[in-house]
Amino acid sequence: MIAIGSDHNGFEMKEQLKKWFDANGIKWTDEGNTALDKDDDYPVYAKAVADAVSSGRADRGVLICGTGIGMMICANRTSGVRAVNSTDEFSVMRSRLHNDANVICLGASVVSLETAERLIDVFLNTKFEGGRHQRRLDMIDG
Repeated sequence: MIAIGSDHNGFEMKEQLKKWFDANGIKWTDEGNTALDKDDDYPVYAKAVADAVSSGRADRGVLICGTGIGMMICANRTSGVRAVNSTDEFSVMRSRLHNDANVICLGASVVSLETAERLIDVFLNTKFEGGRHQRRLDMIDG
């Protein structure tokens, strides 16, 4: 299950990504914003997605705002969440292989829908390597 959320800047991309999830058989839950509201606050949606991932209600999360940066900062305040912001497939792949990232934060003003789909595909289909990387995650969490 993927928890997805956005503020007003990422709302249109989020709605398109939900269609892409459906077309690819990916189960999702929308943690908001559920209507375009330009007076919304991104931390509300970042926290909702981070809580879904942290609690185990969702396996991974996708957050979208203008740049992805605010969402990433907010999501990383939640225990057990390792959120990344990236615009390229290599960094997303490494974030999964080495850091076991469980939330990806995207900027609708920075990446196209097609790029977002490619990044999410890499994010969902790259497995964590474990080993020495797990030892390092344990150091972060310890």
